[in-house]
Amino acid sequence: MENIYLLMLVALVVLAIADLVVGVSNDAVNFLNSAIGSKAISFKTIMIIASLGIFIGAVFSSGMMEVARKGIFMPGQFYFDEIMIIFMAVMITDILLLDFFNTLGMPTSTTVSIVFELLGAAVVMALIKISANDAQTFANMVDYINTEKATQIISGIFLSVVIAFSIGALVQWLSRLTFTFEYEKKIKNFGAIFGGVCLTAIGYFIFFKGLKGTPYYSSFKDILESQVLTVVAVSFVFWTLFSYLFTKIFKRSILIVVIAIGTFGLALAFSGNDLVNFIGVPMAAYHSFEAWTASGEAASSFSMVSLREKVPAEPALLFIAGGIMVLTLWFSKKARSVAETEIGLSRQGHGSEKFNPNILSRALVSGSTKLVSALGAVIPESTQERISRSFEKPEDYSATMSKEEQPAFDMIRAAINLTVAGVLISIATSYKLPLSTTYVTFMVAMGTSLADKAWGRESAVYRVAGVLNVIGGWFFTAFSAFAAAGILTYIIYLGKGPAIAILLILAIGLLVRNYLSHKKKYMAKSDTSGLRKSESNTVQGIIQESADNIINVVTRSNKIYSDVFKGLAKQDKAVLKKSKKGIDKLDSEVEELRDHIFFFIKSLDETSVRGSSFYITILAYLTDVTQSLEFISKKSYKHVNNNHKPLRYSQINDLKEIDKLLSSLLQEIEEVFSERRFDKIESIIDHKERILSVLSAKIEKQVARTRTEESSPKNTTLYFNLLLETKDLVNAIMNLMGEYNSSYRKV
Repeated sequence: MENIYLLMLVALVVLAIADLVVGVSNDAVNFLNSAIGSKAISFKTIMIIASLGIFIGAVFSSGMMEVARKGIFMPGQFYFDEIMIIFMAVMITDILLLDFFNTLGMPTSTTVSIVFELLGAAVVMALIKISANDAQTFANMVDYINTEKATQIISGIFLSVVIAFSIGALVQWLSRLTFTFEYEKKIKNFGAIFGGVCLTAIGYFIFFKGLKGTPYYSSFKDILESQVLTVVAVSFVFWTLFSYLFTKIFKRSILIVVIAIGTFGLALAFSGNDLVNFIGVPMAAYHSFEAWTASGEAASSFSMVSLREKVPAEPALLFIAGGIMVLTLWFSKKARSVAETEIGLSRQGHGSEKFNPNILSRALVSGSTKLVSALGAVIPESTQERISRSFEKPEDYSATMSKEEQPAFDMIRAAINLTVAGVLISIATSYKLPLSTTYVTFMVAMGTSLADKAWGRESAVYRVAGVLNVIGGWFFTAFSAFAAAGILTYIIYLGKGPAIAILLILAIGLLVRNYLSHKKKYMAKSDTSGLRKSESNTVQGIIQESADNIINVVTRSNKIYSDVFKGLAKQDKAVLKKSKKGIDKLDSEVEELRDHIFFFIKSLDETSVRGSSFYITILAYLTDVTQSLEFISKKSYKHVNNNHKPLRYSQINDLKEIDKLLSSLLQEIEEVFSERRFDKIESIIDHKERILSVLSAKIEKQVARTRTEESSPKNTTLYFNLLLETKDLVNAIMNLMGEYNSSYRKV
C-alpha cells in the first residue's frame, strides 16, 4: 500500500512543477506591466531585473509555507490517507484552473484558487468523515476547518480589492496634481524627494518587512523592530541624496530607477508571497509522507498532528522552484497574453478595446458622470480650473498613443503602480497573509488609470466592462476552485488509485489541448499576412500601401466566395463554417483600419490631407465587399446547418459558372495590383456590365423555374439572396477599382 502513496507523492512533485509554470504565466503580469507599459526600460533589462527578484524571493519564502499546512483546515482531524487525497485533488484542480485563465488571457488570483481549493477539498473530506460517524453532525464542521484563519485570509483577499483601488487612485491623483502630464519640468525640482519617498517605501517594506518570517530575518530583527523610525528616516535621506546625485551625474530621470527597483521589489514580493500557492501543498505532502513512514502506523489511522509543527526550510527545493519560475518568465507566451489585458485596460488614450460594454458598465459610467457633475457644482470654479490644468495632456499626447512603439502610460503612473502595490503586498507578506498579488496589482493599476483620466468618455464603458469581467472571473475562480476541488476529492476517495490515474490523464489531455489552442491563437495574432494600417504621410505612399490591402482582400475574397459555393454543392458544414470564420476575420481587420482613421488623419502632412479622402473611400468600399461576403457566407451556412433541401443541380451549375466568372475577374485584379500596372484598371472596369448582365440572366432564369418547376421556398430564397448579393459584391469591387483609378490618374 505504501507504493501508492509514494506514486502520489511523485505525481504531486510533477504537478508542482506544472503549477509553477502555469502560476508564473498568470502572475507575471503583476510585476511586469508597469515597466512594460511605460517603456522606461528595455524589455530585456526588465526581464533580467524581474528574474533576479523572483529568484531571491523564492529563496526567502519559507515562512509562507505554513498556510498550506494548517492555514485552512485542522490537520490533526485528518488521517494520512485523507490528507493525500485532499492534496492530490487541490493540485489537479489548481493546474487546470490557472491554465484555463491563461489560455483566455485573463489575470486571476493564484492565492484565491489555492485557498478555495484547500477549503473545498477539506470541507468535502470532512463531510465524508462526519457522514461515517453517527456521533457527529454538520455542526462538527468547525472541528475540521480552521474557520478563524480561513475567514481572515478570505476577508483579507477581498478587502485588498477595495483598498488597492482606493489607495492607488488617491496617490495617483495627488501625484498628477503635483507633477502634471508634463512632469519632465517639475521632476527636475521635486524628483529627488519623489524618488526618495518611492525608494524608501519600496526598500523598507520589500527588502526588510518582506523578509520577516524567514531564517534570514533574525540577524537584523532587533534593529528593525526597535528602530523603525530611525531606519525609515535614514533610508529616506539616503535615497533622496541618491536620487539627486543620479539625476545630476547621469542626466536621467530618477523615475527609471524607481521603476527598475520597483519591478525587482514587486517580483520579490510576488515570489515570496505566492510560491506557497505552487509548492506549498506538495511540500506539505512530502513532510506528511516522511512523518507517516517513520511512524510505522497504517495510513488510515495515522493522525496528521505533525503538520501543526513548524518545519525547517528546504533551501534546495526553494532554489529549484526559483529556477523554474525564472525559466517560465522568459519562455511563456501565455504570460504575455495575460499582460496585454491589463495594459490594454490601463492604457492612456485610444485604441482597439478588448471588451464589449454591458448594462452594468454603462450604468456605472452614467452614474459616475452625474456624480462628477454634481461635485462640480459644489467645488469653486477657480479650484476646478487649477485641477484641470494639472490633468491637461500635451497637444499630441492622444494622437501618438495609437502607435505601438509609444508607451501605454507615462513613468509617473508606472512608479506609483509599483510603489503602492509593492507596499501593500509586502505588508501582507510580513504578516504571513496570502494577500492576492493579482488583486492588488490589478486594482492599483485600475485605480491609477481612473485617477489619471485614462478612462475618457470614448473608452470608459469598454474599460469598466473589462474590469467587471476580470473581477467576475475572480469570483468564478473562487466558486469553481471550491466546487472542483471538492468534486475531485470525492471522486478520488471513491476510486483511489485508478481514479487518480484517470484524472491525471485527463489533466494532461486538457493541458495539451489548451496549449495547442493558445499556440494557434498566438500564431494567428502574429500573422503578418493580414491588412496593414497605412503609415505613409504622402498621397503617393497611401496609394501604394492601399494597393497591398486591395490585393489581400481580393485574394481572400476569391477563396471565401469559391469555398462557399463548394460547401453548398457538397452540403459540407465544415467548409461553410470555415468560410464564415474567414470572412469574420477579414471584416474585423477592415473594421480595425476604420478605427485607425482618426490617427491616420492626424499623422498626414499638410500637403497630403487630400489623401485622407481617398483612404476613407477605399475603406468604405472594402467594407461593402466584406459585408456582401458575410451575407453570402452566413446565409449559406444557415441553410445547410438547418438541414434544408440542397440546391438543385441546375442551380449549382449556374453558381459554378458565376464563381468561375468572378474568380477570373478577381485574379486579374490581383495581377494588376501585384505588378503595379494601374493603367490596366480601366480594362477591368469594362467587365462590369458583362458580369452584371450574366447575373440578371440567372435571376430571370430562376424566376421562370420558380413559376414552373421549383418546389422549395427555402432554396428559392437562398438562390435569389446569393445572386442579388453577388451583384452588390461586383458593384462594390468595381466602385473600388473606379476610385483607385481616378486617384491614381490625378497623382
